[in-house]
Amino acid sequence: MSQSDNTTALAENKVLILYILNQIQDGIIEDGLFKIITSINNVNYFYFKQVLTDLLDTKLVGIFTKEEEEDVIKITSEGRNALSLTQEVMPGILKLKADNVFKKELSSINNESSVIAEFIPKNENDYTVKCKIVENNETIFEVKTFAGSRDRAKRIVDNWNENASKIYPKILDILLNS
Repeated sequence: MSQSDNTTALAENKVLILYILNQIQDGIIEDGLFKIITSINNVNYFYFKQVLTDLLDTKLVGIFTKEEEEDVIKITSEGRNALSLTQEVMPGILKLKADNVFKKELSSINNESSVIAEFIPKNENDYTVKCKIVENNETIFEVKTFAGSRDRAKRIVDNWNENASKIYPKILDILLNS
């Protein structure tokens, strides 16, 4: 790929991210944005992060914290201005694909985000695991626990993702009846 091809691809991907974010009023978590962008334009994670970092550094997008929620990425007013000036950089076929894929992917991401689990390493042997259930962008249940190994943390996350609908009522029952 030549230098001008790289520059063109970079510009198109920046405009694509601005275009998508302009359609999401409440913002979106980074993983959700990555899923949408890769389903529209096949980019790898590192390239996506580079483009997103450039947009953050130039203040065309920002990271905002919702009330006790995860950080979300939103387009800024500067980003909207830049989008209106540069939207023609995005090829028509890419815009068409973005429009067709966007609603389906956003719906899928919103459904996925209702059960969330992650583990955060504290050091080599200590992990904090956070499991939660989100409905209508509001956390209705959250639990944080310690896991003594990466394997154990991963098992907790996987189990929560697969069985939250069974685990949550049991925990609630224990809390209410003990």
